[in-house]
Amino acid sequence: MYNLSNFGTVDHIAIAVLDLDEAIRYHTDVLGFRLDSIRDTAGKNSGMRSAVLFSEQFSVVLLVSTSEGSQIEKYINKYGPGVQHIAFACEDIETVRSDLIDKGMQFATDVLKADGLKQSFTKRDENTGMMYELIERSGNFNFEDQNVNNLFEQLESNDLY
Repeated sequence: MYNLSNFGTVDHIAIAVLDLDEAIRYHTDVLGFRLDSIRDTAGKNSGMRSAVLFSEQFSVVLLVSTSEGSQIEKYINKYGPGVQHIAFACEDIETVRSDLIDKGMQFATDVLKADGLKQSFTKRDENTGMMYELIERSGNFNFEDQNVNNLFEQLESNDLY
């Protein structure tokens, strides 16, 4: 069984926003985050623009919809703008994921893999609107297009967001 040292720190917080430029200004000018990158991602049925901002301890990923009916638009329509998911850093994602499944956690994705990066996303909790991500990094502190595109494919194929 995992312990909190394997599953206790926040890697990043993803926030669904209505206006990306305004959210970037707020997080950089007011809160002091450093803007790292902005990227566009498109799935078969869904698109988003994201901005990655760093602090000393964790990052914030701002997400805005770029297509009608996108995952981000569906999230905002149901839950409003705000925290879309929280990513917990793991030392051994497969063990943590297996232990959570044994406790009844359902996952929306398999383990997504890229060089130095593994990720897996839970199904969204209907009571809180929260989705959790497990993330294992080994030298890669970016988000890889391969994983983001795979995430979109898996979520879209199951009509999840």
